[in-house]
Amino acid sequence: MEGPAVDPKDLRVSDAEREHVVGLLQKAIGRGLITLDEFTERTDTALASRTRGELNSVLLDLPGVVHGDQAAGPSVAPRERTELKTTMSSVSRKGRWSVPRSLVVRNRMGTTALDFREADIPHPVVDVELDVAGGMVQLVLPEGATVDADEVEATMGSVVTDKLGTGVGGSPHFVVRGSVRAGSLEIRTKKQRFGFRRA
Repeated sequence: MEGPAVDPKDLRVSDAEREHVVGLLQKAIGRGLITLDEFTERTDTALASRTRGELNSVLLDLPGVVHGDQAAGPSVAPRERTELKTTMSSVSRKGRWSVPRSLVVRNRMGTTALDFREADIPHPVVDVELDVAGGMVQLVLPEGATVDADEVEATMGSVVTDKLGTGVGGSPHFVVRGSVRAGSLEIRTKKQRFGFRRA
C-alpha cells in the first residue's frame, strides 16, 4: 500500500539548489530589486533551508524569477533581449543557459562563442543581431534547428561560414542579421575550436 503523496514544497533541497538560489539573489541585488541587508538576510535563509518551500520563500516577491516546484529548482525567466559586449576579450555561453528572444552581439576584436545545443530555448524564433568589427563569432546550433543568415552584411574582407544553409521551419529557427566588418562568422551544429589548422 502506497503512503500519502509528498507535497513538492516539502521535498528536501540539495547544496546545489541552495547555491543556485544565492546566485539568483546576487542577480537581484545587481538589478536593484533588493538591498544589501536584504541580500544578506535572504542568503542566510536560503543556506539554512531544508525544504523547497523554505528555499523558494526568499524569491516569492522578486519579479522575473520562477519559483515553481521544478526538480531543477528555481530559475530566472528568460529575458526578451540580451546584449553581449566583447572588446579585445572573449565571451562564451555553453551548457545549460537561458536564451532570450533577441540577442545582440557587439564584438570589437574579440571572440564570441555561443553554443545553443544544451541551452533552454523557449522561443520558436531567436533573433541574433551582429555588430562585429575585427572579431570572431561562432554560433553552434542544436540538431533540428534552421537558420536564415541572408541579411548578414560582410565587409572589409570578412568571412562568413554557414554550415547549415538557409532554411525555415526548424525547431528552433534562428534569424541572424547585422554587420561583420574585417571579422568572421561561423554557423554550425558541432563545436570546433577557433584557430587555424596546421598544414
